[in-house]
Order: sequence, then structure tokens, then C-alpha cells
Amino acid sequence: MLLSNRKRVLAGLLIVVLTCISFGRQNRPTGSVEFSLRSVDGQTVTSQSLRGEVVVMAFGASWLPLSKTQLQGVRKLADEYSNRGVVVYWISTESEDAKSKNYASDEQLRAFSQKYGLKVTVLRDPDGGISKKMGVDQLPSIVILDKQGSVVGSPISGLDPSGNLAGQLGSILDKIL
Repeated sequence: MLLSNRKRVLAGLLIVVLTCISFGRQNRPTGSVEFSLRSVDGQTVTSQSLRGEVVVMAFGASWLPLSKTQLQGVRKLADEYSNRGVVVYWISTESEDAKSKNYASDEQLRAFSQKYGLKVTVLRDPDGGISKKMGVDQLPSIVILDKQGSVVGSPISGLDPSGNLAGQLGSILDKIL
């Protein structure tokens, strides 16, 4: 009888593990993800316009303390990889609705990026729809797109506290360049 209970528990655990693995695979994007994002300068960047480029998308928010370190890392990453054909964007998930407590105007985001010396285009994903499509479930996170527009691996969270994104992402970028 005792052995039978152990088998039931192990079978139950196996089902839970397989369900979690299956759920994780279903939520991770496969193939290319279609999107259209507006920059704080009014330009539109689409998934189609980026085909043929390796793209790093750094999702964050100006209210998040880690974003300051993330911006420094994004700046260094762009400086190091821009001449190798990598396009880097910082994408704010802050609301465009002035009534929201998570609101940031385009001007506030421009000032934030200038304050930290960010020289990459700042895009907006105010409802989080694009980040969710790409499997982002926490901020800050990095998503890498290959030249076909497909998400490479899973979103990268838990960024290096020193802001060394080039060191953290270098091996992945070198493989797809």
C-alpha cells in the first residue's frame, strides 16, 4: 500500500512537471513576432522594417530603479555592437494615459534617456502588448531578434547589476551575427 501511494505521488509530480514544461513552451514565442511601436520622437518602428537586422529590445520603465543601470548597459552595448550591425532600442512600458499612475510623457522619457546618456531610439509599449507577445513577464528584460525577426531564446531578465549587457549578451549576439 505504501509503495502504491509513492507511485501516485510521483505520477502526480510528473504530470505537474510536464504541464509546466508544456505551458512554458506555449508562452515562449516561436517564429517572428509582428509589431509596430512608436518612438518618443513620433517615428514608427515595425517588425517588417527591422528584417535583416539583429535587434536588441531592452524593456524597462523610468520609475524602475534598475532602469538607470539598464540604460547605461544599453548605451555601452549599442556603442560596442552598432558597428557590427546590431540595432538596439530601449522600450518604455509606461502608460500614455495622463490619469494613470504609471504615466510618462514622451518629453519625460526623452529627458530620462538624455540624463543617462542614452543614444538609442526610445520606443513605447504603453499597454505591454508587444512585451507580452515576446514572452516578457518582468522588467527590466531583454529580447533579441534575429535577422528573420524571430525571438532568440527566452527573454533575458535578471540583468547584470553592473550594467554589463555586452558581457551578458555577447555570446548570444556573436552566434547570430
